[in-house]
Amino acid sequence: MDILLFALSIIMVFYALFVVLCYVWMVYSAYGEMEKYKKANDYIDYSLLLSSPLVPGISIIAPAYNEELNINYNVKSLLSLYYNLYEVIVVNDGSKDQTLQQLIEEFDLVKVNFYQQNKLNTQAIRGIYRSKNHLYFRLTVVDKENGGKADALNAGINVAKFELTATIDVDCILDNNVLLKLARPFLTHGKDVIAVGGAVKVANSSTIFNGRILDVKLPQSLLAKLQVLEYIRAFSIGRLSWSSINSLILVSGALGVFNKKVLIESGAYQTDTVGEDIELIVRMRKHKQKQNKPSKVVYVPEPLCWTEVPEDVNVLIGQRNRWTRGAIDTLLRHKDLLLKAPSRKVCK
Repeated sequence: MDILLFALSIIMVFYALFVVLCYVWMVYSAYGEMEKYKKANDYIDYSLLLSSPLVPGISIIAPAYNEELNINYNVKSLLSLYYNLYEVIVVNDGSKDQTLQQLIEEFDLVKVNFYQQNKLNTQAIRGIYRSKNHLYFRLTVVDKENGGKADALNAGINVAKFELTATIDVDCILDNNVLLKLARPFLTHGKDVIAVGGAVKVANSSTIFNGRILDVKLPQSLLAKLQVLEYIRAFSIGRLSWSSINSLILVSGALGVFNKKVLIESGAYQTDTVGEDIELIVRMRKHKQKQNKPSKVVYVPEPLCWTEVPEDVNVLIGQRNRWTRGAIDTLLRHKDLLLKAPSRKVCK
């Protein structure tokens, strides 16, 4: 028994040492990646992208379910982003409250005949709406039977007309320049980029008005404060370090931009998994690998998206349970990729 306990202690010591060394490497590589990003962006004039004819068009897809309290503010915020060539597609996923009616009244919507660009299978579409007010010419609302977030995103992709697809949570708050900063990697890193994600920050206790962060404050509850530290570790260290060696396999479901062609070729969002965001990136990389083509997932280390984190223990446990099950499901679905060498072609 003593020998067994001694062996177990040695294993735990080596495991702890391994974890510490991993975090040391992650901090070091994240710092280097942040310095590279700062140097590359010191002299960028994003206003030039606003007038450039070369910027790619972006379709923003925002699923909404029972969001009647804030849906109008959130949509107005999306319609005021700094970017020339984009559209906003709000997908009402069978809401049981007045979400759709609020949108119809606020934005003067009417049902229209609308050509669906793509043919992804989704729950039945009940109607597609456009505004009679030219001020809201970017807005399209899709009303459909309830099918969950992944199904709603696929319905939005079906009517999206631009080459890039941005998916967001409708209750998130975006920086005005979010599209400019997320579109840039598609121009600078070449055609190998399949997805771009940005940093997500905690908005609890911050001052919010008309869908904009006016004053960033530290959350008051201890549970939310702990999640602030967790988000810093995950986004400012974890994703930066994995991105430095082109091994990032997750773009947050709260905010991501994708190459629509690769997205559709890969099968878009799967409705039978709870981790649709991580599963999608792994499948897109797998698709490119089968074609013997390189793929790159880029991370933008700037606070482009703000969200409220759970302050109730039970809600937090449910959220983390869902995230864990999603990660495990993705690993099991794509276990054939384990220890498999990627394409020899190198992303530049």
